[in-house]
Amino acid sequence: MTKRASGPFDVKLTPMPPDPGAADSGIGRMSLDKRFHGDLDGTSLGQMLAVRTPVEGSAGYVAMERVTGTLGGRSGTFALQHSGTMTRGAQQLALTVVPDSATGQLEGLAGSMRIIIAGGKHSYEFDYTLPD
Repeated sequence: MTKRASGPFDVKLTPMPPDPGAADSGIGRMSLDKRFHGDLDGTSLGQMLAVRTPVEGSAGYVAMERVTGTLGGRSGTFALQHSGTMTRGAQQLALTVVPDSATGQLEGLAGSMRIIIAGGKHSYEFDYTLPD
């Protein structure tokens, strides 16, 4: 049975230097540091790669993050994979749990997350399944 977790989260993005030889690629790199509140209570660390285009509102990014915390009363870790594009302001974003990445009491976790940004605040809706 699919469950839904939701709540706010805080995120800190910190620019990182490009890898050697990648300075002219136009690819930006950032570290992610998040604090989830609500049904998912935990933290995450990760990295994001992004490209902006000369067209206003068009860009793409990918990211990976490792979440450590409690979900539905069960504790452990899991990885989230992001893939996002913006086409002249129209956003498309997919966040999914990396298969077989969960540990501890979250082993077997599967699902997808939606990020909502409203009024400068971030929140999430996480639809997931866990084995009994």
